[in-house]
Amino acid sequence: MMVFIIITFLLFISILVYFKIADKYNIIDKPNHRSAHTQITLRGGGIIFPISFILFCLFNLNQTIDHYWPFGLGLLAICTVSFIDDIKPLSNRIRLSVHLISVILLLYFTGAFSVMPYWVWPILFVVIIGTLNAYNFMDGINGMSGIYTLITLSTLFYINEEVVTFTDNDFIIYPILASLVFLFFNFRKKAKCFAGDIGSMGMGFWVIGLITLLIMKTQDYKYILLLSIYGMEVVLTIIERLLLKENIFEAHRRHLYQLFANEKKVSHLIISLVYAAFQVLINIFLINSQLPIWALILVIFIPIGGIYLALKWSLKKQYNL
Repeated sequence: MMVFIIITFLLFISILVYFKIADKYNIIDKPNHRSAHTQITLRGGGIIFPISFILFCLFNLNQTIDHYWPFGLGLLAICTVSFIDDIKPLSNRIRLSVHLISVILLLYFTGAFSVMPYWVWPILFVVIIGTLNAYNFMDGINGMSGIYTLITLSTLFYINEEVVTFTDNDFIIYPILASLVFLFFNFRKKAKCFAGDIGSMGMGFWVIGLITLLIMKTQDYKYILLLSIYGMEVVLTIIERLLLKENIFEAHRRHLYQLFANEKKVSHLIISLVYAAFQVLINIFLINSQLPIWALILVIFIPIGGIYLALKWSLKKQYNL
């Protein structure tokens, strides 16, 4: 326990030092017509996640050298390119290339290459890179990514403790501590910092790595549904934008959480908590259910998707969107 108190303290010191650097070098997020915020805010607070992994390495040096180095290289690579993109936009080709290398390292780390047939590999690349970008798309309001990540990591910790052991507990606890420290500064009406691309990619990469380890251990694909709220929101919004003949790669304000925050003026914190609460309910059902994955998808997505579409239709009608 003392070790985790020390780690938390070091994470607090690290993010406070980063705030000084970000303030000095003007690493900020300026509001624009697509933003859900109205004040200039420090960007890149999600740097706490790669820092958390570095601390994990220092306190678990032998394990890191033997086992965690592919994950670490992938995490640091994707976080580095994302941080550079936070400061100065990079070309899609550079970002996608680094994402691909990071995913290769992630799959090597999880043992997927030795378990999955080679024809499945391209599908894994598409799914993981798509999920990483979904994490990025959903990082738009205070508390959303932090609280959602905390819920997912906590669920994974419970599964590791009570259902099936698939990794070392510390490998889950360190990002949980990073999430708590980040939320201390982000889960506010006026956030002290935003995660930035480095944060959304860092959170997403760590969570996806853990879920992939769990799936490889159990050979049960139902655990991909631990990210079902994010997945449903992003997929349905992409379909909507395709039907409207919009460029899906351009920034927008069509997500349901954006409509509630921007048009309905609902508190960011309430929206984030509601999204997290829905995912908690799904996670509880998921852990205790023996249904096959196709049945789980139907049971989860039909009612949740129906609620989502009804709310979005109602808001769009109300505000003539």
